Amino acid sequence: MSKPEVTLKETPIKLQFKEAKARVVYHKYRDVSLNLTLVSFNERRQVLSTMDGLQKVSNVGNVFIPEHGSTHHMTLQSYEKFKRHFPRTLGLRSSDFIFLSTGVNMECVAVCEKTFGDFHVCCIATGGALGNALRTGVDAGNWVETKTDMKLAPGTINIILLTNVTLTLAAMARAIMTATEAKSAALQDLGYKSTYTPQVQATGTGTDSMIVVSGVNSDMVIKHTGGHTKMGELIGFTAKTAVTEALKKFDKI
Repeated sequence: MSKPEVTLKETPIKLQFKEAKARVVYHKYRDVSLNLTLVSFNERRQVLSTMDGLQKVSNVGNVFIPEHGSTHHMTLQSYEKFKRHFPRTLGLRSSDFIFLSTGVNMECVAVCEKTFGDFHVCCIATGGALGNALRTGVDAGNWVETKTDMKLAPGTINIILLTNVTLTLAAMARAIMTATEAKSAALQDLGYKSTYTPQVQATGTGTDSMIVVSGVNSDMVIKHTGGHTKMGELIGFTAKTAVTEALKKFDKI
């Protein structure tokens, strides 16, 4: 039997966003010391995740798994088992917590917040792209999901987007598109090239993930989050700023 998992310490992340509590949690999972950004809400919120689809949860997170325990060395089956078991080691129900995973230490997490009138958007990001950057539409994908487990070089940009307004499902989906455009703009401004085709500009890494969290204010329902909208502007600005800072911190560029 493995040793009991323990939370070693927590460091608060100060947010202007008053509807959530965010902190970096230093944790031990089956003898592996890891840390995570954990964002908690007082109520269950609608969440759209590129890892887990549409969910309703009270907690979202981004988990740093060091290289010797990395998801890059897990099979798909063992990673699904980790996803089910890990929340319980934090005292959370797996049905009430969805998270992303990364090889980037949460010491390098970056936060950007922006408001306009009653609108508030907060972006929490981590990023590393020197070993796994690619240009979508140019570089080949060599993993066939139904046949083999994925083997990857490290490198991931993860984004958690928080809003105080209620987003329709369409607006949540468009928010992912808007934030992805902002991420690609950050990579372009920083001069990242594809790891696989070094003469071309990188647009992301092959493992980037995102969580969009809707607010619960029924008086403010947003249906559009494209670049011409004010909400889209806030999403784009916060995502680009946070991703830029995160990449600078981790990749030391």
